[in-house]
Amino acid sequence: MTARARRTVAVIGGSGMSQIFEGGPRAVHRVGTPWGAPSGPIEEGEVGGIRVLFLPRHGPGHTIPPHRVNYRANVDALLALGADAIVTVSSVGSLRENLPPGTFVLPSQFLDFTKGRPTTFYDGGRVFHVSLADPFCPDLARRAGAAGRAVGSPFTEGATYVCVEGPRFSTRAESALFRQWADVIGMTLVPEVTLARERATCYACLAMVTDFDVWAERPVEAKEIVETMHRNADRMRALLAHLLPTLGGVPDCGCHAALDAAGV
Repeated sequence: MTARARRTVAVIGGSGMSQIFEGGPRAVHRVGTPWGAPSGPIEEGEVGGIRVLFLPRHGPGHTIPPHRVNYRANVDALLALGADAIVTVSSVGSLRENLPPGTFVLPSQFLDFTKGRPTTFYDGGRVFHVSLADPFCPDLARRAGAAGRAVGSPFTEGATYVCVEGPRFSTRAESALFRQWADVIGMTLVPEVTLARERATCYACLAMVTDFDVWAERPVEAKEIVETMHRNADRMRALLAHLLPTLGGVPDCGCHAALDAAGV
């Protein structure tokens, strides 16, 4: 498969992210998929000349917990509407002293500790074993890193994200264990990232640190996380406004070929 120029970028907004279109969206789509309904209506607009689709991961009003998000429907619906790449915004906890709340992080690896989520589009019929050795699109990562520096909100790059089932927070023992392996912890990366790879679609996660996980002695409080998210939301919207217009054209990556050698 030959790489094609990006014309449409999908943004999956996490907790605290909404209203990315100045003046509101120009269209709203309600899409059905073979896997059911996505988290909510998908907004369409334009940012800097590029067509953008926006979907709130947890639904309007944040009503869907992370373990109940219909990830397959979300990814399928966005691609059905023409998305050539998926950029997600996620809130995460920090497992490192040097990644305090307010830090923006670009993960490059992940560990999967989810338990009961459907993680593939290929449940039968034909089997694909996609490679997740390097799970994130390097082209999107480079451009996101440059956008962060340009707007004065640089990312910490090269981090490992451990994804847990949720919706509960970690025990102290779990947090101490995860600190040995990862830099940030969250509940929504998997299976989004694997589903995007199965559809040979560029994917990047823009993570916002909202708290120190419980390893830092104080239990995590949802109220504190929400307050930090809202403080970071304007910074992330400014970053997206700079990043999205740069994502057009033919990408410099191999994401489009993810299925070329994956079939059995």
